[in-house]
Amino acid sequence: MKIIKLNSEIKRDLILQKIGSTSAGNKILKDKMQTKLFFLKDIKTPAANILKQDALSIGADLAVSKNTILCVDEKIDALLMVNDKQLKILSKKELAQPFGLKEFASELKKYTKATEFPREIMGVLNINEDSFYEGSRFLAKNTLVKIESLIKEGADIIDIGALSSRPGSKKISAYEELSRIKSVIDEIYKNSLYKKVVFSIDSYEPLVVEYALNCGFSIVNDITGLDNDEICKLVSKYKAKVVIMHMKGTPKDMQKNPHYENVILEVEDFFKERIQKANEFGIEDIVLDVGIGFGKTLEHNLMLISHLSHFKKFNLPLLIGASRKSMIDKIIPSEVKDRLSGTLALHLKAESEGANMIRCHDVKEHVQVFKVVDALKRTII
Repeated sequence: MKIIKLNSEIKRDLILQKIGSTSAGNKILKDKMQTKLFFLKDIKTPAANILKQDALSIGADLAVSKNTILCVDEKIDALLMVNDKQLKILSKKELAQPFGLKEFASELKKYTKATEFPREIMGVLNINEDSFYEGSRFLAKNTLVKIESLIKEGADIIDIGALSSRPGSKKISAYEELSRIKSVIDEIYKNSLYKKVVFSIDSYEPLVVEYALNCGFSIVNDITGLDNDEICKLVSKYKAKVVIMHMKGTPKDMQKNPHYENVILEVEDFFKERIQKANEFGIEDIVLDVGIGFGKTLEHNLMLISHLSHFKKFNLPLLIGASRKSMIDKIIPSEVKDRLSGTLALHLKAESEGANMIRCHDVKEHVQVFKVVDALKRTII
């Protein structure tokens, strides 16, 4: 007998198929093949002791401090280690337990329902002269050529905006924003380009959003996260998809010492609130964007990307947009034009943590790198 250590990201279906496991067996075995980690903050000590025993009883485990058994502290932090099968068992088992474990079980259950959404590459096109990356700026008269190029490179979505949201940028009027982008939208509609690729309007102005939706655009990329009820009404009226992004502050002041007690939990609370608002307007086709660089320090950005899978609990597609952003410069000094490698590293990590909509300036390079990644995941012995 010989042993071969397998790639941890290997397609589980393929390896089970190779060894001849039955389809019925595959459903059972797949849930045992991947370990998940959950950091539990401020869990009541009695609850931790109960959870520890319940976890051990099914082959999982809970890491706790050495004095937990003595209940010295009222609350502690802990680390739960479970595979998918154990996760389903615990999410049911703890419903009957006291000390807040019933609520814990309800939250845990959300991770058992996560849907695998298809990956989509969203290309960026800016119809303005002050976008932070010069390579994404295009005059209106040149955009049709660029759009055709993005389609050829493999873009699934093209996100078009006429207002810079870089740190420190100033707001312009809705009329000026529309005047910048109107001819581009008209050409897209006139040439039926929306039948070749999905178009997203990067705006939070009702005047601009409605014009785009009326001309074949089907996604609203709203950096204010549906702050404006009028945007909610338009998304609902046109049955569009909406990207709800988290931003602390406004582009003008968002990078002035942003502070969070816990950035992951605060972004989660924001999403809960805005998803509920969207649903109240009849909006269900939602994508979540944690807003890399929008009111976040380097540490906040890295934490959100590294632990993006936390937001899979909402069972909604996740968008990541770290393309050529200044966080790369803070890790290693680099000009915007030299940040492609850093961008790919961040987006690869985000994708491995559950991001499925990748917003980027370099479509061709992203399509290539993810095709290579897919080939590696499909490779079995």
